[in-house]
Formats: sequence, structure tokens, C-alpha cells
Amino acid sequence: MFRKTLGFLLALAGYAGHAASQNLRSRSGSVTVRWIDGAPGHGSGVTFGLPWARGQHLANATTFTALAGNGDPIEHQSWTTAYWPDGTVKWTAHALAASDTVHDRYNILATSSSDTNSSGSNRHATNTTGSLRIIESSNEVTVDTGKIIASFPKSGHALISSIKTSDGKVIGKNGRLILSSQSGVVGDRDNGHPSDVKFFKFVSKIYNTTVSHEGPVRAIVTVQGIHREAGNTTVSHSDWLPFTVRFYLYSKSQTIRTIHTIVYDGDAETDFISGLGIRFDVPLTGEELYDRHIRIAGVDGGILHEAVQGLTGLRRDPGKEARFAQYSGTRVPSKDRLPSNVAGRLQWIPSWNDYRLTQLSPDGFNIQKRTKAGQSWLKMPGGTRAGGLVYLGGATVGGLALGLRDFWKKYPTSLDVTNAITEEGSVTLWIYSPAAEPLDVRPYHDGLGQDTYDKQLDALEITYEDYEEGFNTPYGVARTNEIYIYGFETTPSADQLSSMTSYINEPPVLIAEPGYIQGTRALGSYWTPPDVTSKSALAKTIEAHLDFLVNFYMNQTEQRRWYGFWDHGDIQHSYDVDRHTWKYDIGGFAWDNSELSPDLFFWSLFLRTGRADIYRLAEAQARHGSEVDMYHLGNFTGLGTRHGVQHWSDSAKQARISTPVYRKAFFYLSGGDERTGHLIHTALEAEKAFVLVDARRKVRNPSIVYKPDPAALFLNFGTDWAGVAAAYLLEWERRGPRWEEARDKLIETTKTFPKLKHGFITGEALYNSHTGAWSPPPTDPGNLGTVSVSHLSAVFGVLETIDELIEHYADIPQDFVGAWLDYCYYYSASKAEQKARYGKDFGNLSLRQGHSRLTAYAANKRKNATLAARAWKEFLEDNSADELGPDDPWVTVRVNGSRVLVPVDEAAWVTTNAAALYGLAAIENLALIGSPDGAINSTIG
Repeated sequence: MFRKTLGFLLALAGYAGHAASQNLRSRSGSVTVRWIDGAPGHGSGVTFGLPWARGQHLANATTFTALAGNGDPIEHQSWTTAYWPDGTVKWTAHALAASDTVHDRYNILATSSSDTNSSGSNRHATNTTGSLRIIESSNEVTVDTGKIIASFPKSGHALISSIKTSDGKVIGKNGRLILSSQSGVVGDRDNGHPSDVKFFKFVSKIYNTTVSHEGPVRAIVTVQGIHREAGNTTVSHSDWLPFTVRFYLYSKSQTIRTIHTIVYDGDAETDFISGLGIRFDVPLTGEELYDRHIRIAGVDGGILHEAVQGLTGLRRDPGKEARFAQYSGTRVPSKDRLPSNVAGRLQWIPSWNDYRLTQLSPDGFNIQKRTKAGQSWLKMPGGTRAGGLVYLGGATVGGLALGLRDFWKKYPTSLDVTNAITEEGSVTLWIYSPAAEPLDVRPYHDGLGQDTYDKQLDALEITYEDYEEGFNTPYGVARTNEIYIYGFETTPSADQLSSMTSYINEPPVLIAEPGYIQGTRALGSYWTPPDVTSKSALAKTIEAHLDFLVNFYMNQTEQRRWYGFWDHGDIQHSYDVDRHTWKYDIGGFAWDNSELSPDLFFWSLFLRTGRADIYRLAEAQARHGSEVDMYHLGNFTGLGTRHGVQHWSDSAKQARISTPVYRKAFFYLSGGDERTGHLIHTALEAEKAFVLVDARRKVRNPSIVYKPDPAALFLNFGTDWAGVAAAYLLEWERRGPRWEEARDKLIETTKTFPKLKHGFITGEALYNSHTGAWSPPPTDPGNLGTVSVSHLSAVFGVLETIDELIEHYADIPQDFVGAWLDYCYYYSASKAEQKARYGKDFGNLSLRQGHSRLTAYAANKRKNATLAARAWKEFLEDNSADELGPDDPWVTVRVNGSRVLVPVDEAAWVTTNAAALYGLAAIENLALIGSPDGAINSTIG
């Protein structure tokens, strides 16, 4: 095996050198992109990202062209989202205009000229064709897509003042955000008397409206503001719940994709959100009541067909033509063409003013309608999981549809139609339904008397929760939702609305082949597509195990109902084998909050396979982890929260959770998702938070006198610095506002960290956040050598961050690389080797299976076949608690009957820690050192 492994390592090195040489000579190229789950039924405009190898294309001297699979030119816009240090393009974003014809694949052609300007200062479109028009005045921004015209005021409460068709007909107006809240919970034991609870209603208040991206194919209008109390002359509640809403408009599109973000800045004890949504008014003047239509998406593509005044099912038949027209949404024949025994009695047919769909759980929705306020609501047949789209409009006046992605997954949600019998109806999409219990974000326990660090550490021993009063706060967490606004000249067909509902819930994604992405090394060198030619039985078994794990977590998300306003996108940490359930109510064992990097496992698995279902899983996790598990306001800004019963309940606030390495693949593959880009900048603020929050305040040796100082922060290289380093690397790549600072700090780290006598083995040292320089820890001011190795330091994206830094920075000091490779080598080395090298061993470290990828990394870089064999031995023969191995069953067991509330598929031997580490180690070991083979005295069952 050693000879085979050495050959594999040398081949890798030769391939990389050959590819780099070829890339430097290349000045043109074509990349094919395909839909991850098949071509959509229609194209509303799409943005995607492409990586490029170092040295291929100078940023200011390259033209990108888009062609359909049949060779036809496509309306297209491109811009650079990341740069290699030499000024060549690392990542580009590409926007395609809306089109009724959607091709299975597209080709992006890159053509470079002889221009050698590599400053990379042009961040806008490098190639543009399109018909989008943007007009900006002192009062508003207007965007004309060719299909609709949307106006965005710069002040007031309406984010969109009007949406018009191309011929100027207003089909939607006064689009505003709405919020209701209350000061307590009615029925709550301590503060539940109705007379004690105050109720408030708010509407959006705009601070600023800007065109944050402009081009002939795609424009983004960003509106920021806050919710202000509505309808009262005397303000009884201060403005709160800041929002940022990004509106995406594409050439030739009738769709406005909307990314809606709120940040919770209330008092958990007195600010209970009871309704949160977006509302538009829809002009209906002149439309007959029987030509006004309500459409609501139901289950599996189903659509509810309703008219304000129904003509079907009557005692007297209006005629087939009239019935068919109303059902299909076209204009009913004029009254004088209706039978007299119907036309003369229209006034006796009830007209339905209001409709409401309410999804209060992931398993069921109800629909009601009423003729007017004060009259009874009429129940209609409901269903299980609504598609999340509602339309109000008329056969001749047109109308508006609103849709929420993952509607039932983010319950409680609602869709409302009101005032449909008036001259101006309204349609409301509730992100948080007013029919639900108010959103309660108070702590789930009162502290249990944990008023000292000693008590808190003792409690940690039994529930694994790290509690501290005041740290279990939701203040500063966020939530982002994806909304679609559709404008129509006339009522659309049910098939069209059904297609749009599918589009909303699984927005189409274009991506290059895994092999192409890997070959650019723009997302590191630690993964490769599966080797389908491998004859290794062990490798095939490992691949099967990877499939098992990702399928298991997708299945558990469904069976365990890991859904809801805050929860969607997270998974859980550990399993209670006695109750046959995940430990949803036990301290640090509940929500996972990215512990040990399952995010990276899922993204790496997607990158190598291109599987659409894995992309959806990883994307939801990227959204959740960067919003709910991370702080965006207050002293914890830039930090995330350790795993717990509530996503913010644990007192450990660390950069290991907020590290943007978990969102990096999504950011670039999506074409630079703007919300994620903002969150990457927020992660930079962690350096400031380090001054305010000492992560080791409870466990630090009392002999160490430490006062946080920006010039001397006592940090762990893995759980602290690596998170900020990932943010700085992204800032450097993107050439964001602080990119030169980011570059200089990272370079200074690579120069100074190796000067610590024991390098990364030092564990914790002093970091100067002004410069990026490291100096010895206060326990070793003379730099005689400290050994402080933690099992957690390298399991939060550290290898991946450092590898990507090494790939990015060609001139990285080799002693920095050597120091990192030493850590990779010695973590799992024998105690004798550790002691011989550092004067003492590292103790009984755990997570060796997960750390086998560090051994493999060192083997790859040092071309050491013996070390490669050691890596596979560590992976295959680690029998500790947080590992998965040959003795595990690798199947689920059905548990049903009286033992459980509902039937479930159980794998009681799986923990998310073990799954994440197994997955990452398997993927990276296969990529770095090739397949294991029979020479290893072990098998995987």
C-alpha cells in the first residue's frame, strides 16, 4: 500500500503543477453549467457563481459571454466576486435574464485580451446585454424590467409604492411591512391577565433606499428601516425590529425576488411578536365581483380556485361558458349575455370579502372565508402542507401574487386576502401568523440558582449546558426569509401559479460540474469528486456510509419535524436512546448550532456529488446558522452561540459558530448572495467582541491575570482566531471595504505565529487585533514553549480555512505551513513522539477519527506514504465515543407502537458530532491520500 499511496501523492502534486502551468498559459475557456435538479418550467432570472483557476483571466481584461446549450446567445451580465492575489479572477457571478425558454445547460465563455491591468478595481459587469432600466430621483427608485415597473420610495412606510404592467396599469400598490406585538402572554401564570397585556401594531418606516446592484440584466434595490407604531398620535412603544429588504429584479421578468431580514432588538420579557408580514393593496376598480379571483396554493401543486362572487354550483345555471371562464380565471361573458334567471339575481349571491389560510404546524393548514367583518368565518377544506402562494386580482385588471419559500417548514405562517369586494383589496403574506401563539423568546428556565461560575460548571457536568445569567438572550439574533412577488396583466392560469409555487419552494440553481470546481482550487484542495473507477471495497463502503449519513439527517429533519420560524435549517446534537428521541430538552445536547462542522460536511458532500437534495439541506443550514445562531447587534455581534435547547440559550458565545467558512461555498456558488456577504462582514466584528466577551472566563487558571486588550487578546487559534481568519480571507478575496487590512493581518499572522516556540501546539497565545501579530501567552512571556492542545481547536473549519489560505496566498511563509503541518502530524502521534518533540505529551486526546484528516493533510503535503497509512488507521480503528466504525450497524431501525409518539427510523448509535467528523474525514482522506486498501488490517462492515 505504501508504494501505491506514495504514487497517488506524487500524482496529485504533478497534476496540480500541470494544471497551474496550463492555467497560466490560458487566455480563453468555456465552462458548462447545469440545473442541479432539472430545468425549471419557466425562467424568472437567475444568478450563479463560477470559480476560475489562478492566473487564467485578468479581472479587467476578460469578457464573459453566455450561450444556451444550442449555441444561441443569452441575455447576460457578469461581475467579479473574488480575486486571486495576482489580480486574476477567482470567482465570477453571472445573471441570466428571464425567459420563457429554459435550456438544460448554458456555456459561459471567458475571453481575455492582452490588457495587463490587474488592479481588479472594476467590480461591476464585465459583459452586459439586457434591457433593464433604472431611474433614480431624490424621492424614489424605479425599475422597469420590460414586464413590470416597480417604484421604491426613499421615505415613508411603503417599500414599493406601485407595481405596474409594461403598459402602465397599476396591479399592486402600497407594499409595506406590518408587525403586531404584545407585552405579555394572555394566560401566562405570572403575566397573563388580559388587562395586563398591551397590544401594539406597527408599520415599516424607511431609513434609506438604495440601488445596491445595477446592470442591464439584474438590479437590487435595498430598503432599510424599522417598524414604527401605526395609527396612534401618542407613541406608546418605541420603534423596533430593524429590517433590511433586498428586492431582486431581472430583465424581462414579472417577478420580484425579495430577501426579507429582521433583527430582534426587543426585550424578551415584554416584546412578543404576534404577527409579522408584508402587505400589498390591489386595485380592483371596475372589475365585476364574479371576475375577481382568489388563488391559493395547496398541496403538491394544487391550487384553490375561488371567485369573490361565485357562479358555479348555483340552482340556476349561468352556462358552461360562464362557469368555465370563472374557474379558469378569464372574463365571464357580460351580464346581458348571462341567462336572465341568473343575471337578475346576482344581488342574492354572497360575495366573499376575506380569505385566510393558516399553517400553524408543518402537518396541517386551514382555510376560511367570510363575507365581511362581523359575519361568521366559513371553514373550507384544508390540507397538510400549503405551497405558500396567494393571488388576488381580476380577469381584466390583473393582480398580484405573493409567495413565501418553505412556507410550511417555517410555520406558523398565514396568507390573507381582505377587502376583495371593495375598490381596493389587500393581500398579506404572514411570515409569522397572527393566528399563532405569540413568539416567546424568554429563557426556558430561571437559572436554577446558578449564580456563580462554580455552580455553572457543576451544572455543565450534568446537563452539558453552559449557563450564565444575561447571556441566554435573543437580542441581536436575526431571521431571513425569501419572498416572491409576481405581477400579472390578467389572472394567470392555475398551471402557471402551480409552476410558480414549485419555483418558489425550490428556486432553480445553476452550477458547474464538480470536477471543474475542484480543479480550480478556489474552494480548497481538500475534496474531490468520488472516484467511480476505484476498486477499493473500503472506499466503496465509505461512500455508501456518506450517503447513509446525509440521507439519515434529511429523513430525521422530516420525521422529527425540525421546522419552524427559528428552527428551520438546524439539526440536533445527540440522541436519547431511552426515550427514542433527540435530546431536544437537555442542555447542550439539543440544537446543534454547527457543532464540529456538520455544515462543512454537507457542503463538501454537495461539492463532490452535485446532489440537489444535499444543496437544499446545506443552504437551509447556511441561512439558519448565520442568522439565528449568530448575533448581529449588541456586545456579542460577530459571535455565535454554542449548542443548546434554545438557539441562543448557551452562554458560550464564540467565533467557532459564526465562522463564515460554513457559508463560503453557498456565498460563491450563489453568485455572491448579498445577505450572506453582509454576514461575512459582520463576522469581522468578532475581534471587537473578543474584548467584551472572554470565552475562557470560567475556566481560566486563577493565577493568570487577564484583562482583554485589543492589542493583546488571549485567544485560541482554533475556536477564536480561525473564525475571524475565515472572514478576513473572504474579505481579501472579495476585495471588500477592508480587504487590505484583512490581507495585512493574515500575512502578519503567517509571519509571527511560527515564532511561537511550539507553533500551533501552543494552543492559546496573545493576538494583536490591530495588526494580526501573535506573541507568547502570558503564561510563557519568555517564549520557552507552551503545550496546550485541545480536541476542539481544529474541528471548526480550521484545516479548511488554513488550506484555503495556503491555496490563496502563494507567497505564504513556509515556516507557517510547517508549523501547521507539525500540528497535523503530532495531534494523533504517539505520546512518545509528542514528548520527544515538545518535552511533554498531549494527554488523552479524543476525536481521533475526525482528526485523521489532519494526518492525511500532513501526509499529502509531505508526500509521506507511511503517514498516509497512519491516517487511514486512525480513521478506521478509532473506537472512542465520537466515532463511527465497522462495528456500527449502518442501518436504521423502525420504532413504532406504544414506545413512541409517532413511528420513527432510529439510528441510536449516531451523534451529530460523530457524523460530521466521520463525513469530513472520509471526504478529505479520500481526496488527500486516496483510497484505503486491503493492506490495512481492518474492515468496515
